[in-house]
Amino acid sequence: MTSVRKGQAPDMLSRHEFGVRYRAQFFDPAFMPETPAIARLEEIAWDAYSEGRKAPKTTRAGDGHADPEYQLSDDWLATKRALDEAQAAWALPDTPSRVLLICGSARNDGTCPGEISKSFRLTNWVREEIDNAGIHTDVLDLSLLTSEYGRNIFPCKGCASTAMPLCHWPCSCYPNHALNQTNDWMAEIYQRWVAAHAIVIITPVYWYQSPSPLKLMIDRLVCADGGNADPTTTGGKDAVKAKALELAGWSYPQHLAGRAYGVIVHGDVAGIEGVRRGLSDWLDWMGLIDAGAAARLDRFIGYYEPYATSHDTLDADVVLQQETRNVGLAVAHAVGALRAGTLQAVQPSLARPRPK
Repeated sequence: MTSVRKGQAPDMLSRHEFGVRYRAQFFDPAFMPETPAIARLEEIAWDAYSEGRKAPKTTRAGDGHADPEYQLSDDWLATKRALDEAQAAWALPDTPSRVLLICGSARNDGTCPGEISKSFRLTNWVREEIDNAGIHTDVLDLSLLTSEYGRNIFPCKGCASTAMPLCHWPCSCYPNHALNQTNDWMAEIYQRWVAAHAIVIITPVYWYQSPSPLKLMIDRLVCADGGNADPTTTGGKDAVKAKALELAGWSYPQHLAGRAYGVIVHGDVAGIEGVRRGLSDWLDWMGLIDAGAAARLDRFIGYYEPYATSHDTLDADVVLQQETRNVGLAVAHAVGALRAGTLQAVQPSLARPRPK
């Protein structure tokens, strides 16, 4: 049996440092009259942190779990129930078809940039075509991370690299009430992915890569590809149990396989092909089915032109506008084939020799 390596994590915060960080959220002088009340809340928060109360509300796992007596987080149980219900509805032949449109830009006109993103405009053109095909669209605008109060996607902690069964489906790392890692948007986003019959990602390039909001979501979806749907098998986050479980043989279940997808990547100087390939490869890896060549698009908008006039350039590029709409048309066609069973029929049914 391999060993669990230790020695990287620092010591817990001192009481003083904890207080400095906790009170930083009350910097506005308007809070000053409530200083005694804030101090009382700080003591409660310190107790939660020092005692490690990650999941203060739990429920017995019950039948259907490897360890029925294990106390599972109420937060996790609620998310898991929502995913199970969404998956059951997704599989019914008479369920209305749904496409999840993901706007990957961090920019909107509700915060510092002061202007809508080009990705949002492209998203709306795709949405119009899919709506016109009689398919329900669900727009996930990741720029809300930058402009809404309390909207968070916390980073993946990398549990899968310790052992795949330690990565739970859905993610059980958050919320962590002891560390004030709450309001995690992924609990809702998982459900929206599961409910969708197709996914379309529309994103700009930031420094040759996907924007940080999109990358946060991508990393947190690792649990959808190989994740463990029963945290009681690993006693929660017991690394020793998880390693033993993986080494005994792990099936790496693909929880989102069988959905169709399209991708649109735009930029102004470089990086569009690399990002488009990276997104497509990732979705292929998870078992999604591409909607054809017309649904995989990478284009420049205003190549080496000023940022200030990029929306004007997009206004004038009617060819790109139609290519964008064609992504919507291709995805709508793929959803029809998916629901009819013909899209899956042309996919080879092959065992994965390297399932990881």
